[in-house]
Amino acid sequence: KMAFYLYQMSYTPEAFKALVAKPSDREAAAAKLIESLGGKLHNLFFAFGGHDVICLIEGPDDKFMAAGAMAVAASGTASSSSTIKLMTAKDALEAMKMAGKATGAYSPPMG
Repeated sequence: KMAFYLYQMSYTPEAFKALVAKPSDREAAAAKLIESLGGKLHNLFFAFGGHDVICLIEGPDDKFMAAGAMAVAASGTASSSSTIKLMTAKDALEAMKMAGKATGAYSPPMG
């Protein structure tokens, strides 16, 4: 079963300078990297705010995602990045059911 990740990245000023001087398809570049590691890029968005690029990525495991993030970091184009592991609504529903079965097993702190 594949996992989903939200990857957020900000470019360095030098990377933006290069993109403005010679625009390139960053979605194609990201898809090539992700596919080479065994995953799939679902979406790549340029964004306003804290991050310049936001991607929805599907891949086999956390090592896959770490490798992709490391490859981007090693390129020197990112000033910062973060990865959030996502859970499908179906998986969350299963977790809710599991939590319901376990609630009697947890003793909250008493004051």
